[in-house]
Amino acid sequence: MTRHWPWEMSLRMENEALIDPSWVVTAAHCIQGTKEYSVVLGTSKLQPMNFSRALWVPVRDIIMHPKYWGRTFIMGDVALVHLQTPVTFSEYVQPICLPEPNFNLKVGTQCWVTGWSQVKQRFSANSMLTPELQEAEVFIMDNKRCDRHYKKSFFPPVVPLVLGDMICATNYGENLCYGDSGGPLACEVEGRWILAGVLSWEKACAKAQNPGVYTRVTKYTKWIKKQMSNGAFSGSCASACLLFLCWLLQPQMGS
Repeated sequence: MTRHWPWEMSLRMENEALIDPSWVVTAAHCIQGTKEYSVVLGTSKLQPMNFSRALWVPVRDIIMHPKYWGRTFIMGDVALVHLQTPVTFSEYVQPICLPEPNFNLKVGTQCWVTGWSQVKQRFSANSMLTPELQEAEVFIMDNKRCDRHYKKSFFPPVVPLVLGDMICATNYGENLCYGDSGGPLACEVEGRWILAGVLSWEKACAKAQNPGVYTRVTKYTKWIKKQMSNGAFSGSCASACLLFLCWLLQPQMGS
C-alpha cells in the first residue's frame, strides 16, 4: 500500500516540500527562468481528479540561495517558494519539520523519498511521468563512500563531487528519476518527520548502484529561517501518528 505524504507538492512539474502554511522548500535547479509557477498539494495524483481536495496555489516569490551557481556546479542547490496565500492544514496537507542546524543522521538511517518518477530510462524519447506519487525506502550513505562511487565515472577523479552541503541515500534496489528533482528526503526521528534533504542530482535513472545526492537541509536551516523571518513561521509539523492516520485514510482518498 502506498503511504500518504501530506507535505509533498508538485511545482508543475518538479517536486517540493511544505514546511509552513506559506513556505515551501525545493531544489534551486528546479526553477527555470522567470516563468509563473503554481503549486498543487493535497493529492497523490499528478493530474488530480478530486478537485474538492487538491489545492492549486499561485507562487508569490521564489528565493534562490546565493551560493547556487547553476547546473554546472551544483552547490547551494536549494530555493524557497513563498505562496501567494497560506494553505490550511488537514489530514491531506501537513508540513514536514525543518531540522536544527546541529541535527545529524547516522549512516544507515532509514528514510523515504517520493516523487513522480519517469517510467522509462532518463532522457528516453518515450519517457513519461507516472500519474501516481511514487515512494522508495532509502538509507543514509556515508558521504566519502558516495563520493568515491561517483569519482569512478567522472574526470578528474581528484575533484570532490559530493560536498559538505550534500547528503547521499540509496537502497541498492530503487532510485529516483527525472521528475523527482527537488523532492524531499524524509526521515522519521523520535516521532517527527524531518526534511533531511531535497534531491539535487544523480547519475542515471533508477540505477541501483547510483545513490541519490541531496542538498543537506541542515546546512541551510538558518538561511531558510532568516528568509522566512518577515512572515509567520508556525513551527508545527507532521508527527508519525498523524502520518499513520493519513496512511489509514489512503484507501478512501480516491484520485
